[in-house]
Amino acid sequence: MKSFSLMRASLWIYLAIFFAYLLGPLVIMSVTAFNSPEFPRATPWECLTFEWFSALFQDERILNGIKNSILVGAGTVVLSVAMGLAGALMLTQIWPKLRATYYTIIIAPILIPGVVIGISTLVFWDRINRMVGLGADSFLSNGLFLTVIGQSTFIASYCMLVLVARLQRYDVALTEAALDLGATHAQAFRKVLLPFMKPAIASAAVLAFLASFENYNTTTFTFGEYPTLTIELAQKVRYGITPAISALAFIIVVLTVFAALFNEANIRRKELVATARKGATVEELESGKFRVPGFLSSNWAAVVLVVLACATVVVVGTATVYSPAQCIADVQEQKRIETELRIQELRQRRAEEAARKAAEEAETAPKPQAAPSGNNSGFGGVFSPNALTGGGEEEESKAPATEDSNNSGFGNVFAPSTLSGEGSGD
Repeated sequence: MKSFSLMRASLWIYLAIFFAYLLGPLVIMSVTAFNSPEFPRATPWECLTFEWFSALFQDERILNGIKNSILVGAGTVVLSVAMGLAGALMLTQIWPKLRATYYTIIIAPILIPGVVIGISTLVFWDRINRMVGLGADSFLSNGLFLTVIGQSTFIASYCMLVLVARLQRYDVALTEAALDLGATHAQAFRKVLLPFMKPAIASAAVLAFLASFENYNTTTFTFGEYPTLTIELAQKVRYGITPAISALAFIIVVLTVFAALFNEANIRRKELVATARKGATVEELESGKFRVPGFLSSNWAAVVLVVLACATVVVVGTATVYSPAQCIADVQEQKRIETELRIQELRQRRAEEAARKAAEEAETAPKPQAAPSGNNSGFGGVFSPNALTGGGEEEESKAPATEDSNNSGFGNVFAPSTLSGEGSGD
């Protein structure tokens, strides 16, 4: 019992980590669409704002990319679903010994890198354009045409896999019965096979559109003058992004959730109707008055859809009257004050460091030594500090008078008083 509880708890922990890893980036990006900083970030939270949605709808490049993506996606859906349905029908009717080879050839484009498909599409149709003799501005060189052709090359394989899975449950006897009753092959296909394939065709169309909408590797070589949304986003990332990209991501997430909830609510509605029909009497079925539960009763997807729609209306209404100008001004003032405080702290820290370094230098500097009093240099005090200032006159006055005898050998010629006449009395 304990091992079962432990395994169950481990399973829930694993699911929580898995969905956090899968949906965490989407949640964080959605939060950044409502934060006021000019760079997408969820923390620190500053002000609630809706200005990035307005900036998104004013960005001509993004809007043009969305338009081109929708055009390319529509063309890719038509071409890919048609080729995928033809390939699926051929796979179910071909000689059994050739099915493996045919299946490998049809699936091969999925395994080829998108860069190779984009370059080969561009080179191939350029050669065809030159062989036909058309100009450089012909439809064969048009970015929309090349992008649709390039994307359909591998997206058709995905569509074929979805349609083959549906065809495997199809009973060929239905088509044979229609032919026995006088229907042509076209009528049997349109009135018997096609209604059976409608759910798979719808799924393949959604898959093809989403694969085309997010494709980048192939489109980057073929878009020409018609850049798609992924191309525009890639170019914006090179020069810096704004939370307007987060607003676009939030809108895409909300639309996806709406579509998923609507589909789930519709499926549950059909199940409730089928259950009601089973419990109805023959008279109620013939009159069509059997009791069908309401749209919101026993249908949690419908309830969540209605709640989400009401929340969206409230958010849109709030965005039209809410102004974050005062909050942004307060945040900017607070940032200015914090910046000034940091500058003052930095200056004070630098002053303290300078004073500390000056004190350390004063402590480590060598102290001056006193000059010796005696003259032991051997040059008779010529280089003493008082030699030029006359500081030695007192010492000379204190010294005993020298004798008049001249022992120099030059007759007192070089005596100091010889030129001034003081020695004439001698």
